[in-house]
Amino acid sequence: MKELFNAYIHQPAFKKKLFIMLFGVLCMGVFLSFLIEVDMGTDPCTFMNVAISKKFGILFGTWQLILNAFLFIIVIIFDVKKIGPGTFANMILIGYVSDFCRLVLWPKLLPEGIFTTFPARGIIFAIAIICFVISASFYMNADMGVAPYDAFPVIVHDRLLKNISFKYVRMGYDFLAIILGCVFGGKPNIGIIVMAILLGPIITFVGKKIEPYLK
Repeated sequence: MKELFNAYIHQPAFKKKLFIMLFGVLCMGVFLSFLIEVDMGTDPCTFMNVAISKKFGILFGTWQLILNAFLFIIVIIFDVKKIGPGTFANMILIGYVSDFCRLVLWPKLLPEGIFTTFPARGIIFAIAIICFVISASFYMNADMGVAPYDAFPVIVHDRLLKNISFKYVRMGYDFLAIILGCVFGGKPNIGIIVMAILLGPIITFVGKKIEPYLK
C-alpha cells in the first residue's frame, strides 16, 4: 500500500490532480445534499445508501462509509491497484459533507419549504444533478483511485464474468443497488435515469477540457 501511494505522489502533476480530485469530491458532497433533499433521484449507489440509512436510523455518511469499508477489503485483496487517495476521499468525504450540508447548513441558510415546493424543487434538481455529474467527472478524470463501489464490479468482471461485456456487468450491478434500495423503502424516480444518460458524455467532455492541466 505504501508503494502504491508513493507511485501516486511521484506521478506528474500530482498536486494538480490531488486538488482537482478533492474539489470534485467536495462538490459532489454539496450537490448530492441538494439531490437527496429534493428527492427526485440520485445515482443508484446513493439511492440504495439513503434508503438503508433511513431504514436503520443512521447518518447517510456513516452507512456509506461502512459499506465502502467492506468493499474496500475486497478491493485490497483482489485488485489493490484500484486504491488511491481518491478512494479514501470518496469513502469518507462525500457522505459526511452531504450530511453536514443537509443537517447543519441548509436549515440555517435556505428558506423553509424550498426543497418541497415547485418550481424551486425542480430548478434545484436540474442544477444540482448537472453540477453533481460535472463534479464526479472532475474526480474520475483526476485518476487518483476509485471508490470501492466502482472498483467492485470491475473485479467481478475481470475474475468471474470475462465473457460478458463490462457495461452489462455494471448495469446489472447498478440495477441490483436499485432493487436493494427499493427493498429498504426507497422509491426510484427520474434522477437515476438522468444520471445514467449524463454521466458518460460529461465525464468524457470534462476529461478533454482538463487533460492539458494534468501534464
